[in-house]
Amino acid sequence: MPTECSADLFGFAPVEGRAVVARFDGGTITSDAGALLLGATDRAIALVDRFAACFHDVRRRHLIEHEVATLVGQRVFGIALDYEDLNDHDALRHDPIMAVLAGKLASRRKDCAPLAGKSTLNRLELSRLEPTRYHKISHNPIAIRKLLVDLFLEAHEKAPSEIILDLDATDDPVHGNQEGRFFNGYYDCYCYLPLYIFCGRHLLAARLRPANHGAAAGVVKEVGRIVRHIRQRWPKTRIVVRADGGFAQDELMAWCEANDVHFVLGLQQNVRLVAEIKDELAHAEAKSRRTGKPARFFKEFKYETRRSWSCKRRVVAKAEFTRDEANPRFVVTSLKRAECRPKYLYEKVYCARGDMENRIKECQLDLYADRTSTATMRANQLRLWFASMAYVLLCALRRIALHHTPFINASCSTIRLKLLKIGARVRISVRRIKIAMASSCPAADVWTIAAIRLNVAAMARGSPA
Repeated sequence: MPTECSADLFGFAPVEGRAVVARFDGGTITSDAGALLLGATDRAIALVDRFAACFHDVRRRHLIEHEVATLVGQRVFGIALDYEDLNDHDALRHDPIMAVLAGKLASRRKDCAPLAGKSTLNRLELSRLEPTRYHKISHNPIAIRKLLVDLFLEAHEKAPSEIILDLDATDDPVHGNQEGRFFNGYYDCYCYLPLYIFCGRHLLAARLRPANHGAAAGVVKEVGRIVRHIRQRWPKTRIVVRADGGFAQDELMAWCEANDVHFVLGLQQNVRLVAEIKDELAHAEAKSRRTGKPARFFKEFKYETRRSWSCKRRVVAKAEFTRDEANPRFVVTSLKRAECRPKYLYEKVYCARGDMENRIKECQLDLYADRTSTATMRANQLRLWFASMAYVLLCALRRIALHHTPFINASCSTIRLKLLKIGARVRISVRRIKIAMASSCPAADVWTIAAIRLNVAAMARGSPA
């Protein structure tokens, strides 16, 4: 028997003789009940209020419906919940869970929803460095950059003996005439070239840059700012900078040497470097052909370019032969042989930087850090920071609440799917707000553990020292 649908009642194939019909008449129901964990995480690290403090609001107080903290939180929570477009907020502003996260169940004016729509949020994203007649909310880029490092420092109970700062650039394709767009030959498209700095899973910097310069453009300034900030809190912590060959510039290495910062940087091969390991490559080829398996040997030597480097530096080379061809690789480092032998330095220290690629994928694919479609670089940089704060929030949830659970190494998208996207009926009474989540939720046990841990962390933050 064919199914039938009316304008608002949808029929489907019957099950055991019973008709199956559907209609959007469930009442106050949300698909994002698990986002209560985001609110608890925010209370544990106070991200939204501190991020909102980086904005300056000169609107008339008696005419304001949506406070800056509400707008900022709505945008960060929305990105974390997979709502990357501002258009989504025209419906989300009526969502009961978003209202609970904002701490605002009803509007003060009859013609408004509890939360902001796309136009109000768009004015926030287009905010200037100084307020104007039409943009009365401005933002402070220095304060936002500082907040990212502060959140990283506060995530540690005590100063670590050593930290490694991973640097990388990636492409952010653009499809319009945005300010600062350029064609990049390496990525073969018009794009931005944002710079990311991570320490493990922690995001310390996300700087939007035009694509008409190399990967290392402006990196000394950014690394210098972060190192100074960290050393104010952790003066005895050893800092190592790690990056691929695009960052092996004398400016960065000389700065590190002058400021007691170590570096492990990939080095692009050339004829002189390959000539240094010709014997090792020959041995690797002979062994590989004899065993039928890849073979590698390591060598270290002092090296200096003919013109661009200011001094000789230690280079570690991997002489590898695999798949019937040579595969030489080189790393330049300030670390001494006594503390880091060649094989260990390459395989354990340098190659570990590949995990940073997963962090960038989380930011761009899971949290839409590449949605830089506004006209100006200033607004696109602010969009990048909103996505960055959503990443920091989800990382804090994972770090505080998900240790010793199956989700301790889960990506942001997995955490969202398993723990945040939970259907629930919301009942609001005079005394309480009851959120009845789906009884069949597969991750209910983990969600329960996470909620308890986050509430304990929030209470610990709120208690007097």
